[in-house]
Amino acid sequence: MTEIKLAIDYDQYEEGVKMAELLEKLADGPEAAELTSLTIGDWGGSYENDSTSIVETLVASKERFPKLRKLFIGDMDYEECEVSWIMQSNIAPVLEAFPELQSLTIKGSSGLKLEPAVHAKLEELVIICGGLGKEVLHSIGNGSFPKLQKLELYLGVDNYGFDGGLEDVLPLTEPGKFPELTYLGLKDSEIQDEIASALANAPILDQLHTLDLSMGTLSDQGAEALLASDKVRKLQYLNLSYHYMSDETVERWKQTGLNVDTSEQQSVDDDYRYPSLTE
Repeated sequence: MTEIKLAIDYDQYEEGVKMAELLEKLADGPEAAELTSLTIGDWGGSYENDSTSIVETLVASKERFPKLRKLFIGDMDYEECEVSWIMQSNIAPVLEAFPELQSLTIKGSSGLKLEPAVHAKLEELVIICGGLGKEVLHSIGNGSFPKLQKLELYLGVDNYGFDGGLEDVLPLTEPGKFPELTYLGLKDSEIQDEIASALANAPILDQLHTLDLSMGTLSDQGAEALLASDKVRKLQYLNLSYHYMSDETVERWKQTGLNVDTSEQQSVDDDYRYPSLTE
């Protein structure tokens, strides 16, 4: 297995180095034929230059990356570029170009599209952002990922891109939508209570081993629905870390004997609740 990460630092950016050039150099090199995992970090001025040229170069070079199975576009920390500033583009052409791809992770949602959202073999789809637009949610919900086992979406807040509501999230959980899904993450949300209440007795829980509702504004309200659910009790793992539940509710979770993460308790006295990742 060969893993490579490409990134452009400040000095390289000032010198005019382009990520498309680094990708072309990689495609022409000896590592390309055996490359299985590619991570693309800061492509230089990621707050003003979107990922279009990266997508185009990957598509043009597809024949030279025959073993590519894992792709991460946008792996950068806040010192390189705040997540809400990362300029993305339509990533769907990558899905078409790499039919053997198994894992796709995208960080940043500004300008992000995934249309059409179709892949016959993708097993993992992760989108990390401070606010995911309903257009992308609709694309995923209307798309086709028959082999998807893990779907992890950071939903975020309206100030940074989340322009939908529960009605835009729930279609992702419809029976038969993702027949092989075992990990569902609908996290980092400002409507975490609503999501928790809606999912507590949803049929999709019957096929999951992990439900991830972490990093959001979950309070006792959403927790009550989860605690009362027989379907939740059958999960192998429930991630509720970073939450606004009270001490009493956290203790109730401990008494259930379930494998549940209730770490990173936030102050429940705050008038305002914020997800963990926004800007």
